[in-house]
This record gives sequence, C-alpha cells and structure tokens, in this order.
Amino acid sequence: MSNIAEGFERGNPGDYQRFLAIAKASCGEVRSQLYVAFDIGYLSQSEWQEILAQAHEISKIIGGLIASVSRKRQGNT
Repeated sequence: MSNIAEGFERGNPGDYQRFLAIAKASCGEVRSQLYVAFDIGYLSQSEWQEILAQAHEISKIIGGLIASVSRKRQGNT
C-alpha cells in the first residue's frame, strides 16, 4: 500500500507504474512468506488458504492498475 501511495504522490505516471510494479512484487514476497508461515505451523490450512487467496486477488488488482496506467500513458484510455 505504501509503494502505491508513494508512486501516486510523485505525480508522474511513469513513477506510478514503476511503484505499482514494486507493490505487485512485494505481494509475491508476502505469498512466499505465507508458505513459510504455513510450513512452520503458524497458520492453519484454512487461514493459509484464505490469506493466500486474498494475496492473489490483490496481485490481480494491482496488475489491473498497472495495465490501466500503461494504457493511459500510451494515450488509449
């Protein structure tokens, strides 16, 4: 969330797109850590599945934002 806010506040579509990509990559890192948390028993299977599904959904949303900014940068609203 902080990467998205920082990129947006820079006021430059290129920076915003770059920070969205960073946020999407961070979401991938979170998913990786969720596997570790599940493997060591910190999360139950149902907790892990629910949070993992949410992380996948967030990644898709960020991907959509990246595509939208890209289209706008290319002049294709």
